[in-house]
Amino acid sequence: MSDRTAQPTAPYDLLLRGGRVIDPATGTDGLRDLAVRDGRIAAVAERIDPATARVTHEVGGRLVLPGLIDTHGHIYQHVTGRFGLAADLVGVRSGVTTVVDQGGPSCMTLPGYRHHVAEPSATRCLAFLSAYLVGGLEGHLYSQLYSPDGVDVAATVASATANRDLVRGIKAHAEIGGFARWGIRVIELAAEIAHRAELPLYVHFGQLWGLPESGANGEDADTILERVIPLLDEGDVLAHPFTRHPGGFVNRLGEVHPVIRAALDRGLKVDVGHGSHFSYRLARTALAAGVVPDTLGADMHGYNTHVPAPPGTPTEHPDDENHPFVGQARFSLVQAMTSLLALGLPLASVVPMVTTNAARLLGLSDELGSLAPGRVADVTVLADERGTFLLRDNEGTEVATERLLRPDFCLRAGQRFDADSPLLPEPVPVPA
Repeated sequence: MSDRTAQPTAPYDLLLRGGRVIDPATGTDGLRDLAVRDGRIAAVAERIDPATARVTHEVGGRLVLPGLIDTHGHIYQHVTGRFGLAADLVGVRSGVTTVVDQGGPSCMTLPGYRHHVAEPSATRCLAFLSAYLVGGLEGHLYSQLYSPDGVDVAATVASATANRDLVRGIKAHAEIGGFARWGIRVIELAAEIAHRAELPLYVHFGQLWGLPESGANGEDADTILERVIPLLDEGDVLAHPFTRHPGGFVNRLGEVHPVIRAALDRGLKVDVGHGSHFSYRLARTALAAGVVPDTLGADMHGYNTHVPAPPGTPTEHPDDENHPFVGQARFSLVQAMTSLLALGLPLASVVPMVTTNAARLLGLSDELGSLAPGRVADVTVLADERGTFLLRDNEGTEVATERLLRPDFCLRAGQRFDADSPLLPEPVPVPA
């Protein structure tokens, strides 16, 4: 890629020239030039004269997409313990222009999320508000905080309603640890919050908080889905369809739960929530049964992503051997896109998951997920590499893929950010 600068009187601020522009919202897929002026998309055309732009980036051989949207992030740094990552490392410095924190802030801590994360970050930071008063603390260490007594319906509805610019949904967990302790009551309260706030409910499936396991107090992880789904509305989200943990879409017999098909038919949505839950083995089973996700969240956090420490800082965490979230040393949303391509999904199905479908889930289709002229210039540029590369999930399953996507840079409201995050994985080529 080469860049060049034209005269300062040129009508466009910036030109991306010669890339493959894919914009599902406008039906565009082909070689196009894209011009930006005053932080907005000014033109998309087969050819735009480079002399009309002050700065030109040659992006031939690359994919030019609407700014990627990560629907499952953990970016409430410091407040959520080791879970919270720096927003811009997950966001613009990883080629992602919008990150949704899934359940980090609560009605009590949302003002801090606004002031310390959303406002100072270059990345657009949104949130699905936790149904729990404590928000996304380290629940596997303090599970008693996530009981029904830790939910205040009225306060959470009021917070969500008063902060619509940030809050785009509600987050709760339907997993065997919580069910064995308290039954279904927490999910009933979370569903009430979402109904009253008129927002989608994003429900985690798959074991999360460790013991008690399936069978404790008479609870069976394989019954959770069939009990929770009737509480949900069209547009609510079932998360972690490819989880390796008990209580997910694939039961202990290795079969996709029979209630899933009916749930999808009545308009419930599916988010990958990749992270440390993802299993290639179970993903193949779910995809073969017709479970194709609507959206793709990376689910990166400080337990499943190696965060380089400053010199002199201890590199080990006292809980490293005991927590249930051990995952990739480095990871990214774009790497998650590569995972889905390696499973046989076409690029035409994967791109909407991180653009148009994600914008629709957030109720922001008129603002995000498109490169139409007039929109804010949120743009992601990806390298589309060929070769043989090795991918590995948390079960130890290795998959060889001949296609690897890597972030090059992004524009956030027209400002360029190189993909230089230390969280980004290095490709693992397979020797010929």
